[in-house]
Amino acid sequence: MTGVFLGADLGTSGLKLVALDDDGAVAAEAEAPYAYDRPAPDRAEIDVAVWRRAFDTALGELLPALRGAPVQALGLSGQMHGAVLVDSAGRALRPALLWPDSRAGAELTRWLRLPRDDRAALANPLVPGMTGPLVAWLAVHEPAVVGRAATVLLPKDALRASLVPDGPLVTDRSDASGTLLWDVPSDAWSGAAARAAGLPFELLPAVRPSAEVAGTTPLAAGEVPVVVGGADTPLALLAAGTAEGLQVNLGTGAQVLRPGWSPQPVEDPVVHGYADVEDGWYAMAALRNGGSAWAWVCDVLGLTWPELFAAAASVPGAGGVVFRPFLTGERGGVAGPDDRAGWDGLHPGTTRAHLARAAVEGVVRAVAAAAALLGGPGDGPVVLTGGGARSAVVQQLLADELGRPVRPLALRSASAIGAAVLAARGVGADVVPQRAAEVLVAPRR
Repeated sequence: MTGVFLGADLGTSGLKLVALDDDGAVAAEAEAPYAYDRPAPDRAEIDVAVWRRAFDTALGELLPALRGAPVQALGLSGQMHGAVLVDSAGRALRPALLWPDSRAGAELTRWLRLPRDDRAALANPLVPGMTGPLVAWLAVHEPAVVGRAATVLLPKDALRASLVPDGPLVTDRSDASGTLLWDVPSDAWSGAAARAAGLPFELLPAVRPSAEVAGTTPLAAGEVPVVVGGADTPLALLAAGTAEGLQVNLGTGAQVLRPGWSPQPVEDPVVHGYADVEDGWYAMAALRNGGSAWAWVCDVLGLTWPELFAAAASVPGAGGVVFRPFLTGERGGVAGPDDRAGWDGLHPGTTRAHLARAAVEGVVRAVAAAAALLGGPGDGPVVLTGGGARSAVVQQLLADELGRPVRPLALRSASAIGAAVLAARGVGADVVPQRAAEVLVAPRR
């Protein structure tokens, strides 16, 4: 092994770090979990220092497995949306606001009041957890903090700023396009949306290519180049090699992705249209409640994740029980912001296994509904990534619900692998991730 390329994925509930060798094989991987704070029911925040500690912890676990192989470059992937206000040195001025945060619901009226053409140019549903509405809330409720800010960053950019303290405070177009501050047809910041947010235009970060080197960081006894990085969903597409058809990523939330979207103005869209980490675009139907709903069910039923899926697989059906997974509401399309979760159809014969089965079916059913918003699964196999992809019962139920074969990718973190690919590109290497031999899970009906 002549050297490795690192990719870090800054997720909602943990950081995953992988090392790819120059043949595209995973040489080592590590993970550091964390939890975000909910100081109020409608809030989701985290101290940015938690992210850096998680990176350092994962790195400390991963480096010994490399047996001295040099680290050639580092790439970053991150959860989309959210907002991190930083000073001119890249230091966070307050905890980061994250995508599950819904405090900015009232601020969305500013976007509704935009001239029709300006709003259509955003080409995305209006969601309170996106960067623009969150910053608009901060401008009203914490104006002193906004006044001290040099720029607003996305989560992976804030982590990069801690790794490259003398580097530029920038983002990339894959993250910028998910802020409700991006003019999709123009592929540039929207002045009209920034004014709606009450955000001075100079606080918007410069946008650089995802594979561009932003600086270096001391790592593994050397200065390692760090590339700008990208958003987690398009990096999962990159790692999987999905150029057409449908890809489902099952993590804390769930994303149904269709690459090859053509950017255009859209009035009142129900699906998202975002830039990828290259020069293209993809459409996405997103669910806030994916693995997070299963985590809640595990807590309520006193099960571990393996026990949840084993219980679900132990019965042929849910016994008439139906589970709606919308604990925190949805962005529209599949469900609304005021929808909530619950089991229905309970009876004296209902067992814990039935409740588990209904919970797994409920999330899968929501994913299928999201796929329908994108025009259905299409003709080819559906690629499945993320933590939920590891469960055989999830794979089978998804194939059954979509009526198409499902191809699960045995990648612990597709987004982190995509970030490692970006790192390689940043230093002139062309690394193609090794993917397990194709295994198709066929629908049973």
